[in-house]
Amino acid sequence: MASQTSPIPLFGFSSPGPFFGNKVRAFWNLQILGWLGWFGLRVVSGLAGGQSFDFLVLVVVSAVTGFSLTLLLSVCYRALINRRTILMWGASFGLLAFATAVWAFIDAWLFQILKPDSETSFTGLLLVSIYIDATTLAAWSALYFAINYFLQLEEQNDRVLRLEAQAASAQLAMLRYQLNPHFLFNTLNSISTLVLLKQTEPANAMLSRLSAFLRYTLANEPTAQVTLAQEVETLKLYLDIEKMRFEDRLRPHFQIDPAAQRARLPSLLLQPLIENAIKYAVTPQEEGADITLTAQLAGQNVRITVSDTGTGLSADGVDPTTGIATESTGVGLANIRDRLAQAYGDQQRFEVQSGTDGGFTVIIEIPFQPDGQATIGTERT
Repeated sequence: MASQTSPIPLFGFSSPGPFFGNKVRAFWNLQILGWLGWFGLRVVSGLAGGQSFDFLVLVVVSAVTGFSLTLLLSVCYRALINRRTILMWGASFGLLAFATAVWAFIDAWLFQILKPDSETSFTGLLLVSIYIDATTLAAWSALYFAINYFLQLEEQNDRVLRLEAQAASAQLAMLRYQLNPHFLFNTLNSISTLVLLKQTEPANAMLSRLSAFLRYTLANEPTAQVTLAQEVETLKLYLDIEKMRFEDRLRPHFQIDPAAQRARLPSLLLQPLIENAIKYAVTPQEEGADITLTAQLAGQNVRITVSDTGTGLSADGVDPTTGIATESTGVGLANIRDRLAQAYGDQQRFEVQSGTDGGFTVIIEIPFQPDGQATIGTERT
């Protein structure tokens, strides 16, 4: 039986479900239903035991007394529940004993008034009442503390989950903003050079593409998910900017299975892969390199592959435990690995391969979640 007097909320904790959404209403529901049940049980047992109808007066008064005493106990218990253990239990047992004594005295006194010809002494009536009333109040008190501690545990669990979600969101935002900004500086330098050479048309085109790319990256939430088709369009914006710098040395190719275009993935997940390919495959080679992005369904997953025709890595160029390229800063690939782990847990695959004749390949597999379907993990729109 829950306990708290109105307008004081029934419990001092957040509700674990709809029933406790309104704590005052939940209190009165439990309190009234509980005491109605107690009253009905006493009436049925009394009538079954051959009691006369004037016994109902005693039961009504006893129920009202018990109802009132539990309201007072609820106020006292609420003030004690977060105190030190010894104080809380000591005071609670004292209050319980006092309430039992008061209730038992009223019951015994009223019974003696209603049935003056009873052969049972007042002491005997008092002892019987103490047994019945103590049992009722002890059960009520135990249920009060049980419900409150349960709700307190639920509140603590909810708080932990909120903190974990906030921490995960902060980490995901940090990972998104960790994207290598070198291309931005390079692009601005290229625009500056074009302006100095008075090549205003290509400078304007490059600035327009940069503006569109930055608008996209700043408009999306760090923890947002987008479709693969949207991610590819963003990559094309980025590649258009870089292609104005590298011209024919940068040769991008896209092979996207139409069925995989609706797959959802963390925003800007693939951009560091393209950036790494440009940095370590296109830039060092005079002839440049091809960069190929393929995506296709693989059972219940979508497999995305980014490969280049660069020089690849040396035999010890990849850490066998993490798969991170040791010849680079490792930030881009580590960023992607962390974001995948945050978003999909162990339901993802991240693998890097370096061919013996050159070239570097990154393979990503994530659950296929079409656009409009609920997402997995902590990265959500």
